[in-house]
Amino acid sequence: MTVTDPQAPYRQDPPGTHPPYDLPGYRSSALRHPKRPLLLLPQRLTEVTGPLLGADAVAEGDNDLTQWNGGEAIGQRIVVHGRVLDSGGKPVPDTLLEVWQANAGGRYRHAIDRWPSRLDPHFAGVGRTVTDAQGNYQFTTIRPGAYPWRNHDNAWRPAHIHFSLFGQAFTQRLVTQMYFADDPLFFQDPIFNSVPDVKARQRMVASYDHDATVPEWALGVKFDIVLRGKEATPFESEPDDD
Repeated sequence: MTVTDPQAPYRQDPPGTHPPYDLPGYRSSALRHPKRPLLLLPQRLTEVTGPLLGADAVAEGDNDLTQWNGGEAIGQRIVVHGRVLDSGGKPVPDTLLEVWQANAGGRYRHAIDRWPSRLDPHFAGVGRTVTDAQGNYQFTTIRPGAYPWRNHDNAWRPAHIHFSLFGQAFTQRLVTQMYFADDPLFFQDPIFNSVPDVKARQRMVASYDHDATVPEWALGVKFDIVLRGKEATPFESEPDDD
């Protein structure tokens, strides 16, 4: 069995690629960010080799959020697809991707979501899939709606989908958000604007893909995710539910 050396050097992401731990404009980060220097915990054989995540972690239909509880979700149906790539542009297979998002009315299927938009009984709100040998993934979902979140005066979050990526072990997790092009709410969203580098920020914005658009059924949206290097997708420092 080959075990990846946890001390092996990686290409460093350019400065400004990822958001800081503490961002005054994002008020709740004041309570969440670490107050002491981070410690690098050594990974032992158990953390590096198990549990293994792969195709067995998903079931047929787990990547379709629009067919739930015996009906069909309301909203603009979209096919979100892309590839997971390393810093050299090579595909990363067997990556477990999980997504969660608000429904078309901007409401999450979450116990503490107080936004008075109706829950869609046929929208799952969560999905998962695994990349194939070429790093490809695909979800069928609904374009999420914007919602207010009380971070500042008249604060509304742009439409977005949360992505969680697992490697082959739970210690290999990255979290990011996918946005939609030309969203009018970018200017006032501190989470989107927390990424200092403008070009890195744009790597969180998906593009319309006409080749992936299905006639009379769904619009295609492309979102590639690069794990490291100069084209790295910005990742959150910690999991976030907003």
